[in-house]
Amino acid sequence: MWELEREPALPALARLRCAIVGAGRLGRATVVGLREAGIQVDGPLGRGARCPNADVVILAVPDAEIANAAAAVERRPDGPIVGHCSGATTLDVLAPHEAFSLHPLMTVPADGPSQLAGASAAVAGSTPHARGIAHQLALHLGLTPIDIADEDRAAYHAAASIASNFLITLEAAAERLAESAGVDRHALVPLVRATVENWASLGPARALTGPIARGDEETVTRQRQAIRERAPELVGLFDALAEATRTLAVQSRTTAEGIEGGAAATAGQAEAGNADRAGGGEDARAPGDSPVCAPGWAGSDQTGPARHAVGAQA
Repeated sequence: MWELEREPALPALARLRCAIVGAGRLGRATVVGLREAGIQVDGPLGRGARCPNADVVILAVPDAEIANAAAAVERRPDGPIVGHCSGATTLDVLAPHEAFSLHPLMTVPADGPSQLAGASAAVAGSTPHARGIAHQLALHLGLTPIDIADEDRAAYHAAASIASNFLITLEAAAERLAESAGVDRHALVPLVRATVENWASLGPARALTGPIARGDEETVTRQRQAIRERAPELVGLFDALAEATRTLAVQSRTTAEGIEGGAAATAGQAEAGNADRAGGGEDARAPGDSPVCAPGWAGSDQTGPARHAVGAQA
């Protein structure tokens, strides 16, 4: 990862004045975070702000408004450097300003806490100096900067949408079906949290559980029938997810077989070595070895296949 210390001309962010344009959720959260970090901040300002006294301007506005907001910022011989907070937009919309982008990889809800610290952030810069400013801003907000090239931004942002936005869509579907069975949404929350934690620690192949992972197609058929009766508009979504899960289940079984096979091979080698030593008796020891000190006699526990954590079978 690019390191700030290697950019000798980079000024300390604490000596610069920042302006935040955009009074929405992210704009407000950014103002609070930078002020808590000791940065001078003007804002949040309305769209169209000229920001005449700012060294760094952050545009926390909708993607379609970035170009207009950037054009309104007053240009001076010494700046300012202008950045946006879009995950999918490239830097060309900020021309002719020296430009950067800073996209926190974190959801910022309309109601509730806007906690940015601890997340990652996609950053880019039209110059090394601008990129350095983006890195510094991320670090002052408690974010881990990740360099994302322009050609990778759409794929990066799609991944973020699937991980966050689509997850909410899936949970809304689950909530609706649960309600039809008299089950409150909150009863699903521990399951969702445990599933995400398993995915985070084990990866998708090892975290997958449930009827498709077990090959129980009879249960899947009953599930589909219930959805067709109670929420027919969700059948297409269910079918698409079931097919994708079948593909993942094949990978999951392959992964499990590889782990068990590797563990069995290791255990077999250990048992063969023990048998060789036991069968060799005194002749298996090198001249001068004593029975007490002969290598391999203080055996370690190498029995049984490696175990790995699995979630509860839903």
